[in-house]
Amino acid sequence: MITLSLAVGFALVLAGLYGALTNRNILRMIVSFTVADTGVNIVLVAVGWMRGRTAPILDDAVPIAEAAQRIIDPLPQALVLTAIVIGLGVTALMLAYAYRLYSTAGTLDVSKFTELKW
Repeated sequence: MITLSLAVGFALVLAGLYGALTNRNILRMIVSFTVADTGVNIVLVAVGWMRGRTAPILDDAVPIAEAAQRIIDPLPQALVLTAIVIGLGVTALMLAYAYRLYSTAGTLDVSKFTELKW
């Protein structure tokens, strides 16, 4: 299970980076970055998963004396939740820039924006 999750996560990261580097359309680049971000989140969750462990909730099911051996570290899940929120904000910012570029220049093709090139 963990090997499959890691493979899918890394495949999504590679597919997203490939799409971001090979496309000329800004919207396709944004989607590619979002796919790569999703792959990174899957990899982080897969790295934080451990077989035979339970949620980090101390109750009658997990005594305090056995908590260190039976619960899973919640830090990777917290980092992924934070990364999802940050990724959403970055995607919204990229879409706002794309909208502004389209309304100004009338195109989303990266090669058409030459006014800032050397």
